[in-house]
Amino acid sequence: MTATAVRPMSVKLDQETRARIEHLAESRRRTTHWMMREAIQQYIEREEKREAFRQEGIRAWNEYQATGLHVTLDEADDWLAKLEAGQDENPPECHV
Repeated sequence: MTATAVRPMSVKLDQETRARIEHLAESRRRTTHWMMREAIQQYIEREEKREAFRQEGIRAWNEYQATGLHVTLDEADDWLAKLEAGQDENPPECHV
């Protein structure tokens, strides 16, 4: 297994943000380095999920524009109401 190359990167923080990170790190018995890495990791994961959701929306919109296939709000609402009531119901068929 090969080692992952780790390279330093600097971040300029205002004094208030720095103090907040230091306070959290101290209260959690972690280093500020660990806190910043964790924060960046969580931010990246959240933003990647957000971007994937956005891209799926764009793909769905493009598919709708190309095919015209859809379900109405009433059809979707009825289906969801049945699911909420505990009925095992298949989703409505898409149509033009």
